Amino acid sequence: MTLETLSPGDADGDDIDPAVIEALAADNYRFKVWGGDWCGDCQRQLPAFAAALAAAGVPDDRIEDFPVTKGPDGKEGPQVEAYGIEFIPTVVVETADGEEIARFVEEAEGSIAEELARQLADVPVSR
Repeated sequence: MTLETLSPGDADGDDIDPAVIEALAADNYRFKVWGGDWCGDCQRQLPAFAAALAAAGVPDDRIEDFPVTKGPDGKEGPQVEAYGIEFIPTVVVETADGEEIARFVEEAEGSIAEELARQLADVPVSR
């Protein structure tokens, strides 16, 4: 991982709702994470998301992180234009075939993991 904020650090996955863990654990999901270690929202949200991914047993080879910098025309970094990244953190969940099935952008009512679990609730999973 190249984003330091995408590490559980002191975040603990023990208190995460089992339904959230189950939603993240589907074996065909790939997680693409855009963030910046300089970003306050990323510093606040990504460690808890990393803890949720760890609790769900998501292997590192299904998690891609993309460091983002501030440029004169907005966010810059790998795949920023291809995925239309304007705000961070952004997390895109794709199937093994590359189909986007869920997206978290910057903030929501709950955590990143909870928001993605809500979006993934009706997606057929492969175990």
